[in-house]
Amino acid sequence: MPYVLTVDQRASRRGPDRVAATLRRLADAVETVLPFERTAGDEFQGVLAEADAVVDVVLQLLREGCWSIGIGAGPVQTPLPSSTRAATGPAFLCARRAVEAAKQRPAHVAVCGCVDPDAADAQAVLSALAVLVMRRSPQAWEAIALVSAGATQAQAAVRLGISRQAVGQRLATGLWELELELRNTAARLLARAAG
Repeated sequence: MPYVLTVDQRASRRGPDRVAATLRRLADAVETVLPFERTAGDEFQGVLAEADAVVDVVLQLLREGCWSIGIGAGPVQTPLPSSTRAATGPAFLCARRAVEAAKQRPAHVAVCGCVDPDAADAQAVLSALAVLVMRRSPQAWEAIALVSAGATQAQAAVRLGISRQAVGQRLATGLWELELELRNTAARLLARAAG
């Protein structure tokens, strides 16, 4: 079951347009069913096949701190067109409702799906993840980036010029293990929300 992400830049009238650069970055890093495309002004949309990929993209965008993110979980009309802008279906309607709700939420993320209780649970877990990643220190991000890319704590320590124990402290302070658990939970709940 696909997932539609509708993403709107916050405070776009007071700052630079970030959509084009974000679209280029996502095109290089994310496998999509339909590519992320600008849909109107400071908004873009894309279709992903896997719930864990949705969680990855959402967390990347939340870390940037300038997006309202709506996730629609459910079916899309097939056959799929070549353009995301031309696609339709319940997941697109859900994503539209979700992005409007996200604009009113403190964590700026919302989920709407075919199964309302699971969508609400996925939204709660993603909101908790949002708080976690937005409060993380730059030092914790350095350690997490290296470890998540496959480095051992010892290798990360060498690269950062700190002790292995200091890397462990940065991971613990940054709640890295909790993030991994919450990511898996969010992905499972998104799959259930899609029906």
